Amino acid sequence: MKKHISGLVLGAGASSRLGQPKQLLPFRGTTLLGWVVNQAERATGLDEVIVVLGRAADEIRGRVDFGNAKVVDNPVFVEGCASSYRAGIGAIAPQSDAIMIILGDQPGIDPETINRVADEWRRGDGQIALASYQGRKGHPMLFARPLFDKLVGLHGDKAAWKLVDANPDLVRLVPLDRPFPKDINTVEDFQRAAENDYILHNTNTLDSERQENAEHAE
Repeated sequence: MKKHISGLVLGAGASSRLGQPKQLLPFRGTTLLGWVVNQAERATGLDEVIVVLGRAADEIRGRVDFGNAKVVDNPVFVEGCASSYRAGIGAIAPQSDAIMIILGDQPGIDPETINRVADEWRRGDGQIALASYQGRKGHPMLFARPLFDKLVGLHGDKAAWKLVDANPDLVRLVPLDRPFPKDINTVEDFQRAAENDYILHNTNTLDSERQENAEHAE
């Protein structure tokens, strides 16, 4: 029987560096968050999509097309991404075997990438799977049900990485021959993206192995 995977799109951050809700930035005929949610919904590897909102949740609900995704609020989003894990896991289907974490400010994560991570995990028996972009670890990352309790017990930002780093024997890397997907944190990020017809991937291989500040969509 096919294992059930719940997609968890993190869109609860405060957008402190941008100065406005990045979720609502206009992007390819929709909004930045709307685009990411649509990519997740188009991925056949996911059985459901949950979107977690925080700051400006009411405004975002009114302006973003969530399709068939389930939207939940994280009233304590200031506590970091771990609080969004708790909100999202509390809303998934009871038969879910795993959650896949997708960042709401990383539109370069497309259905093909999501499906690759999902398929690789379903073929194996590991408890953690994550994308590896030409050797650089990143999202989406998947955690199997046995780790749900540990996820909800985490605190602060970059929380999922703490679980990955503490359990290397449980991690299955999914190799992808493509550059690391770029995230949007500042006005400059967005302007560069717009000027270049949106470069979905970050080609700077001199960056650190992973963008730790991308753990939670700010």
